Amino acid sequence: MDTDLLKTVALVAQHGSFAAAARVSGVDPSSVSRAVANAEAVLGLRLFQRTTRSLTITEEGEIYLRRVAPLLEELDAAREAATKALRKPSGTLKMTASVAFAHECIVPHLRAFHERYPEISVELLPTDANLDIAANGIDLAVRLAASPTGDLISTRLLRTRYVVCASPDYLKTHSPIHAPEDLAAHDCLRFALPEFRTRWRFRLDGGEPFEAPVAGRTIIANALSLRRAALEGLGPVLLADWLVARDLAEGRLVELFPDYDCAATEFDTGAWALYPSRSFLPRKVRVMIDFLRERLGA
Repeated sequence: MDTDLLKTVALVAQHGSFAAAARVSGVDPSSVSRAVANAEAVLGLRLFQRTTRSLTITEEGEIYLRRVAPLLEELDAAREAATKALRKPSGTLKMTASVAFAHECIVPHLRAFHERYPEISVELLPTDANLDIAANGIDLAVRLAASPTGDLISTRLLRTRYVVCASPDYLKTHSPIHAPEDLAAHDCLRFALPEFRTRWRFRLDGGEPFEAPVAGRTIIANALSLRRAALEGLGPVLLADWLVARDLAEGRLVELFPDYDCAATEFDTGAWALYPSRSFLPRKVRVMIDFLRERLGA
């Protein structure tokens, strides 16, 4: 049956008369009356009892409309969703990430993002501080953690693996490093967070985790600068795989313990996309999350 007929029948039932339904629809009452008659003919049911003074829904009409009304609402919702999907996402997307993650994992992909979504402008705030999303009007934040805490909605963009590495020059001029325990004799590069300063964690073949003490004269509060210091031959360093993958592949850094899981705190960590609400997620945010998952996963 034509859904327009059903919508007209539902309007008549809701407003109690042909005239009232006609006013809501902006049509002549006679066209509403014909629509109801056509619907009744198709269904083989009498939906309304009519007198010269009143109109009431029949029992069978009430049963029928009770089942049909939710379907009409769902059809409208489906059409609205499809219509939104046809619209190109647009507007300004304000997002934040750590300085290193923005530098290595977001900025290199912005050109491809703009080519795919030319109507979205990106305002990127690289900072190692956890900015308040609501107070700063931020649409999307990327945080590095084992699992995010707080009231924000989160989805993982990628899993992070940590590696201990050093430059070939450093390894040529210093004592051999065969096992994590050997790090105690080396001038390690340390991140300026309590959990990175004094010991690094290791696990071999999924076995029992253990800690190896580390020390060193250089403590830096920025991962990019730590990477630079390692490239300059200042010592071994513990860094995320996404930050040093190209250096390892091209031989500028050497992974010291490829058979071990390495970590500062938790072994299962990652980069998480955080946003304020699941119930209303702007398309510009959704397409950025999907885009980053696609690019970083590849």
